[in-house]
Amino acid sequence: MEKINTTARLAKLRELMKERNVEIYIVPSEDNHASEYIAASDARRPYISGFTGSAGVAVITPDTAVLSTDGRYIIQATKQLDENWTLLNSAQPEAPTWQDWSAEHSSGGKNVGVDASLIASSAAKKLQEKIHKRGGADLIPLEENLVDLVWGTDQPPRPQEPIIVLPDDLAGKTVQAKLHDLRLELGKKQAIGFVISMLDEIAWLFNMRGSDIPYNPVFFSFAIVTPDSATLYIDDAKLDDTCKKHLADNEIHLRPYSAILDDARRLSATAAQAQQSVGDKGIGSPHRLLLSNKGSWALHRALGGDNMVHEVRSPVCDAKAIKNPTELQGMRACHIRDGAALIEYFAWLEDQLVAKKATLDEVEADDKLIELRSKHDHFVGLSFPTISSTGPNAAIIHYKPVRGNCSVIDPDRIYLCDSGAQFRDGTTDVTRTLHFGKPTDAEREAYTLVLKGNIALDMAVFPKGTTGYALDSLARQYLWQYGLDYRHGTGHGVGSYLNVHEGPIGVGTRAQHAEVALSAGNVISNEPGYYVENEFGIRIENIIMVKETNTKHCFGDKPFLGFEHVTMVPYCQNLIDSSLLTEGEIKWINTYNAEIMDKTKGFFTNDPLTMAWLTRETQPI
Repeated sequence: MEKINTTARLAKLRELMKERNVEIYIVPSEDNHASEYIAASDARRPYISGFTGSAGVAVITPDTAVLSTDGRYIIQATKQLDENWTLLNSAQPEAPTWQDWSAEHSSGGKNVGVDASLIASSAAKKLQEKIHKRGGADLIPLEENLVDLVWGTDQPPRPQEPIIVLPDDLAGKTVQAKLHDLRLELGKKQAIGFVISMLDEIAWLFNMRGSDIPYNPVFFSFAIVTPDSATLYIDDAKLDDTCKKHLADNEIHLRPYSAILDDARRLSATAAQAQQSVGDKGIGSPHRLLLSNKGSWALHRALGGDNMVHEVRSPVCDAKAIKNPTELQGMRACHIRDGAALIEYFAWLEDQLVAKKATLDEVEADDKLIELRSKHDHFVGLSFPTISSTGPNAAIIHYKPVRGNCSVIDPDRIYLCDSGAQFRDGTTDVTRTLHFGKPTDAEREAYTLVLKGNIALDMAVFPKGTTGYALDSLARQYLWQYGLDYRHGTGHGVGSYLNVHEGPIGVGTRAQHAEVALSAGNVISNEPGYYVENEFGIRIENIIMVKETNTKHCFGDKPFLGFEHVTMVPYCQNLIDSSLLTEGEIKWINTYNAEIMDKTKGFFTNDPLTMAWLTRETQPI
């Protein structure tokens, strides 16, 4: 991880700040759709700071630059930030948040500036309150992005990738049915329209997929849905005749992508007139506009602000998170194919490193995994950059090996592979930690404690209404008993041929994981881990689906839920310390191994090398 000299970039940015009377400038990670993963053209925070992790906020003053990120990226940020930057380690309780730091440094009447399209309106409002409380002047909603001006002609162009229609036999639900359900929600909230800005929500709602953002099958667009119309804001050149017919057949109007703010203003004016005609006042009226709580400050302002807008958790997000039977079956099917690819990969990798004594670096190994995945039905591409990491690199939670500048895989050290794929019938995300030599007792102990947590969450049974926040300790409990822990969530929602990280549900200690209960049809990851800086990292990740489960009793007439695992890749027998396992856990592993063998062996009828590896790794403990 090389450091980039950011001196010249910061100097130019500070000149622009001075010209605009902005003493503090905020650079978020997201694009104007609040995307976690972004296109190269939107990588403003990585460009200005040199830090390439997916999460973090940069704050620049005339003489200081700070970066705030979470526990997943502390090691990476330390390695990538040059001497111009100070790291705010949010994993440390005493460290200020970037919001508090910005507000504190605004005291004395200083202005804070931010591109209004890159920050959620709710976040902007809270930040503004902090600034005023600290004696700052104001939070300025800038319509131009100052980092773009610094970047200039070197900034990558906006993607213009083609779009495809996802057929109903893979989507499982028609566009008209989805629009009908959304309009029912508008009726319940007495809203005259909903402005959709999240890219995966638009792709799901209209049964279309794109590739404007690497690893995420989405396309740059906005949408407005009213009780009697639906409009898609998109660059027309991205649509072929099939897409246009699909949209026309579903009575979806087309408008240019750049027209969204002007049309939002017109919609706001129409809503205001409706309110006046019946004497309604403010957001309590039946003539209000809905905007996702992840919608940008720029959209919120264009729609008329607090008087006209009611921010909600997106009903499209909620609907998308509960997979229909077709999507659930697609998840089962694609994970079997993906499991077969990973099994073949690990068998090949061990043979190369141990039997053939080959030299392979982390990226060269990943090249082989991509090759193996690509031969399977419905394969589209990866769902995120593969974390192929050996030894101490495995301790970097979101490590990204760089071609030509990464480590050679050491068969005598732990190897962690976190990878996933996009298939037309589902999205995968699997982590396996392996050791091809003789692991230490500490490594086997840590691995087994992580495995016990993985099994405990998989076996959980809980009443309807339970959140991921309440379940998180199940995965950590065995590590806690040894005084160990990990600095990332235990699980995230997973899309169906969509974003590998999907809201609104998840399993973890953050407050957001206590907001939405798990429901039958949710698909989430189960990924406890443990990391020792500069030594090794362990993570075990399966994808699990929430389902109703039969229990002897039904307390309070409330259904009980459990999980169905779909990941079909064995654990590493070489790292398991069976003395730390209970009889129940051993029985669970043996049953899981038998399931993996049954569902994947058909792929290896003419592959004795892989079949031998699979047989060994699924043998009863």
